[in-house]
Amino acid sequence: MPDHPTPSARARELVAGAYDTHIHVAPDVMRRRTDDLTLAARFAEVGLAGFVLKSHYVPTAERAAVVRAAVPGFGAVGAITLNASVGGMNPIAVEIAARGGAQVVWLPTVDSANQRACTATDPEGATPPMWARLQADLRESGISADPVEVVGAGGDVLEPTRQVLRVIAKHDMTLATGHLAAAEIETVVDAAVAEGVRRIVITHPEFTSQRVAIDRQRALAAKGALLERCFTTPHSGKVSWETWLEHISAVGPEHSVLSSDLGQPFNPPVEDGLALLADRLLAEGYTEKDVRTMAVDNSRRLAGAVS
Repeated sequence: MPDHPTPSARARELVAGAYDTHIHVAPDVMRRRTDDLTLAARFAEVGLAGFVLKSHYVPTAERAAVVRAAVPGFGAVGAITLNASVGGMNPIAVEIAARGGAQVVWLPTVDSANQRACTATDPEGATPPMWARLQADLRESGISADPVEVVGAGGDVLEPTRQVLRVIAKHDMTLATGHLAAAEIETVVDAAVAEGVRRIVITHPEFTSQRVAIDRQRALAAKGALLERCFTTPHSGKVSWETWLEHISAVGPEHSVLSSDLGQPFNPPVEDGLALLADRLLAEGYTEKDVRTMAVDNSRRLAGAVS
């Protein structure tokens, strides 16, 4: 594996108690750097409180329950992502996931209409997401599902989306916006607030298929949403570190949450992601309080560790 930077002791201490709310680890349909049980022990060793298990394809509440039993006191959190493999915008799937203990609901990612239709190309040298190859394999096999629609052609929130939002609100789950387009994100956030959803996070707004402008980020923050600042987005070259940092400053650290989006075999260890972000932010002049707010306070809220 390639050499990766090692976080400082100061950074480790600053992110102690945090949840990494966006990781991709085994078991999965793609090769991953580590598995959830091994990672939980490693997280505990470095002082991190928990993680949210994200899969683009399967619910993870049952996996999270096994991790919690195997590593007592560790905060493993289950989730569901509303891609075609779970029936898309399927309120029944969300209800079952909630009853199984899932906390986070991602709107469509790899199967979103926006991601399918996105013509934006990654910057030169950017590392493509691992799921892109799998999506191509599905298409080549002739079993690719239609895009999962969330917002109608006229800009209205579709009824299945409203049903999903009601389930999220009923169970006090966290809504993550997935790979929706910027305009769709704003529409869905308005609907989610109206339905009583209390925790909303805008999934990696700097990602190539989102590219949420600063003014829109500010507007979403004013509605109570947190903006997710993922390590992998600038690390893999999908956006510059300068732009990533500018967005945090423009919207405010109090409205941002740090996550890693790590787990890929070629990227740094998952347990290093938040601390590496802390080192980068400290080097750029952000205060220790800023880092704690983004890494710890806001991540614990999204993970359901804080009401």
